[in-house]
Parts: sequence; C-alpha cells; structure tokens
Amino acid sequence: MKAVALGALLAMAVLFAIAFPLQADIPAMAYVRAAAEGGMVGALADWFAVTALFRHPMGIPIPHTAIIPRRKDEIGRNLGEFVETEFLRADVVRDKLESTPIAARVGEWLDDPDNARRVAAEAAVAAAGVLRALSDDDVRDVIESLAREHLIEPDWGPPLGERLERVVDSDAHRPAVDLAIDTVSAWLHANRGSFAGLVSRRLPSWVPRVALRLVDDTVYNEAVAFVDKVRADPDHQARHAIDGYLSRLAENLQSDPATIGRLEDAKSSLFDSPRVRSLAADAWGTAKAGLLAALADEDSDLRHRATETLGGIGGRLRTDDALQRRVDSWVTDAVVFIVERHRHDIASVITETVERWDAEDTTRKIELMVGRDLQYIRLNGTVIGALAGLLIHTIAHAVLG
Repeated sequence: MKAVALGALLAMAVLFAIAFPLQADIPAMAYVRAAAEGGMVGALADWFAVTALFRHPMGIPIPHTAIIPRRKDEIGRNLGEFVETEFLRADVVRDKLESTPIAARVGEWLDDPDNARRVAAEAAVAAAGVLRALSDDDVRDVIESLAREHLIEPDWGPPLGERLERVVDSDAHRPAVDLAIDTVSAWLHANRGSFAGLVSRRLPSWVPRVALRLVDDTVYNEAVAFVDKVRADPDHQARHAIDGYLSRLAENLQSDPATIGRLEDAKSSLFDSPRVRSLAADAWGTAKAGLLAALADEDSDLRHRATETLGGIGGRLRTDDALQRRVDSWVTDAVVFIVERHRHDIASVITETVERWDAEDTTRKIELMVGRDLQYIRLNGTVIGALAGLLIHTIAHAVLG
C-alpha cells in the first residue's frame, strides 16, 4: 500500500511535468497542471501526517512528529483509563451479563457427554497437579496437628460415657449383645476339644480318668447350656447384668476420675508421638496414591462419577428455569463485585503491558495493524488534492477571466 500511494504521487508528478511546459501552448493543460499540482500537495501533506504518527519524516526531528513512539506510555495509560471508565463500569457489565443466558449456555454445553468428560479430565489433571505440588511433610504435619487437636488432646471419657449412656437407655446395644452371645455360642459348639483338661488337670492325680473326663464334659455342657439359655431368653439375668455393667461404665466414664484416667492412659499409650506421625504419614500416602491413581485412570469410578455429576449439573442448568435465574444472578453479582473492586487493576494490565513494550516494536505493530488504512488516507489525499487544485484553478480562471 505504501508503493501504491507512492505510485499515485509519482503519477501526479509526471502529469505535472508534462502539463507545465505545455500549458502555454495548450490552455487546457493548465487544468491538468493545477490538478497534478494539487494532487502532489495533498499526497505530500498526507504522507507527512501519516509518517509523523510513527517516526520523524525523513529522519528530521520536527516537533510533534514520531507521536506514537514518543507518547507510547501516555497512549497506554489513556487506553487503560478508557477501558476502565467505559467498558468496566458496573452498569455496563451488569447489563451485558443480564442479557446473556449464562447458565443455560453452560448447561447446554455441559449436557453434552463429550464436554462433560473433557471438563472432568481437565479437572483431574489440575487436581493431580495440586496433589503432586503439595509437600508431603507439610501435609503430614497438618494431619498430625489436626489429629492431636481434635482426636488425641480432648478427653475421651465424658463424650464416650454420654454416648454409651444414650445407647443403653435406648436399648440400641442389644443387637451387639446378641451378636456377642451368638459368637460365643458358635465358638463353644465348634471347639469342644478346648475344654479337655480345662478343669481336670487341676484335680489330684489319684482321681480316676473317667471322673476327670466327666468333670470336663460337665463344665462344657454347663457352659453351652448357660449360653443357650442367655441366647434364647431376652429377659435373662445375665443380660440384665450386662446392661447394669454398661450403665455403670457409662456413668464412670463421665464422672469417675479413676476410670477417666485409665482411659486417658490407654489412649496416650496407643497414640504416642511416633505412632501418630506414622499414622499420619500412612494415611496421607495411601490417600494421595489412591487419588492420583483414580485421577489418572479414565475408567476409574471417580472420573465416571465426576463426569456423571457434571452432566447432571448441565441437564439441570439447561432445563430448570429457577436454577438458571439463581445461577445467572449469582454470576452477575459476583462479576460485578469483582469489576467494581478491581477494575483499575484489570485495566492496568493494558497500561503496564504497553509500558513494557519497546517503542520501536510498538510502532511497528501498530503500523502493521492499521497501516493499510493509513495508506488509503494518502491515496485519498492525492485524489482530493487533485480535485481541490482543479476546482481552485477553475474558479480563479473563471473569476479573473
């Protein structure tokens, strides 16, 4: 386009060179000369104006030229301020968001299974990256600290006693008692040999062997009979004894310092410091490995559930008008709040980016972006100048003639 604009200027110069010496002999050539002269003036004036935007014409530091490289930072600031005051106003952003069915479009997009899988895959990659970036030592420290604060340091006695008391009062412990009795009964029936010599070995050696066997069989049969009676009778005395023991235990756990102290001692010995850290390390290592494996496996249950959940969300957003209104309202309020609070920071991205640009590179980028239209200005200047020169000459000739 520069070549085309320069060609137009040269064409005007050639016409001028031809018409100027011939106008004395051919009066009509005076009109051609005036048009060519005006075209050259217009072309040169617009060439100067266009060139002055980007550089000094012919390298001469004429005042008010090379405007863009000289005022690059000011242009960036003005552009940032313009965007901030005209585009990032709360009313402008709200009007645009309220006129856009955000939730419906998101729902329609998510309702496509391929899109739901894509979002789930990207979320899995992001989550895996976060997991890998986490420091294992820091996470273990956090787990250990939380375990100590919420599990180990608080007293266990009163809360356990209170819960046990509620269980006993509501008879919720009876299924557990039944299970224990059934287990004991099953063990007795399956382990008769365990009673051989249980009592007889403690009797004198002169007692006959038949008597010894009879004693062991009697003990075994009595044990089986007793357990079977307890099992069959919901109102058996042994069951009441168990209820009484559990009630006393619940009360002691809440109010007896000795019972509470023994429980705390057992807890402290179970969860000593090295063991807690080991448990924290094992828990985090297992959880991290399991999550990374599930996130990396496209066929894992976690990925499938995430995809199904996203698809379900998309379906609801696409069809539920009330949900659409709530989501659109929430998104609009959130975006407007962010824009109102941070619009200067958002617009400053433009200003700071332009400030970081090299002046020569900025000039070249802008010139390449809009330079074609600017060369049309030069062409238009050539044509308008030629018409203006012709009109001026015609008027002057008519008046003076």
